[in-house]
Amino acid sequence: MGTTKIEWTDHTWNPIRGCTKISPGCQHCYAETFAERFRGVPGHPYERGFDLRLVPGKLAEPWRWSTPKMVFVNSMSDLFHRDVPDDYVEKVCRVMVQANWHTYQVLTKRSERLLELLRTRLAFASAMPHIWWGVSVEDQRYGLPRLEHLRQAPAGLRMLSVEPLLEDLGPLNLDGIGWVIVGGESGRGARPLARDWVASIRDQCRDASVPFFFKQWGDWLPWEPEHVPGWKSPVSYTHLDVYKRQE
Repeated sequence: MGTTKIEWTDHTWNPIRGCTKISPGCQHCYAETFAERFRGVPGHPYERGFDLRLVPGKLAEPWRWSTPKMVFVNSMSDLFHRDVPDDYVEKVCRVMVQANWHTYQVLTKRSERLLELLRTRLAFASAMPHIWWGVSVEDQRYGLPRLEHLRQAPAGLRMLSVEPLLEDLGPLNLDGIGWVIVGGESGRGARPLARDWVASIRDQCRDASVPFFFKQWGDWLPWEPEHVPGWKSPVSYTHLDVYKRQE
């Protein structure tokens, strides 16, 4: 069982490990950074770094967890990656359907494949209330089309992970969305988050009666933190006045 410090879930389940980058939100991937630290370490789960691979031995894990949990599925990969066979995606989903005392959170950046499979091969799992289907939305160019694919997909609950938020998303169509998470980026090379971008999404969620969860500002703050050591003086970053944590 993978306990986690991720604020919006309880545990992680990774029957797949590794992924590849497809959009700006992937640039500073925390999962890749973690996995690559152990490349070449014999016997370590990430001996092969962040190379994508299936882990069939992990499929049965939810059956062994007797108490209900909130489970982030594939925190270290993407269930809908093009190199994950349909048969294996279905196996993962059948476990989620059968071990139904847990709540599962599935996030993807491959929203077109999610839409296709939820309409067809995964129809048996699509509307289950304990399986939350979600997409990552980091910007307008890549993120907003994912939002529309998710809205078109049959689902019991649809969620958005708007992190790292990289720009103002503008007006959002939140019809059919059940939960929105927003957060900034942390770690080396982190890009800043503007307060107005967050406030816009928060207000739109409030107007649409959609639950809103703010995770973090990340390594940048839109105001000067008083009496907090470790923050630099104001820095102009793409015309934003923000404050950077010391690295």
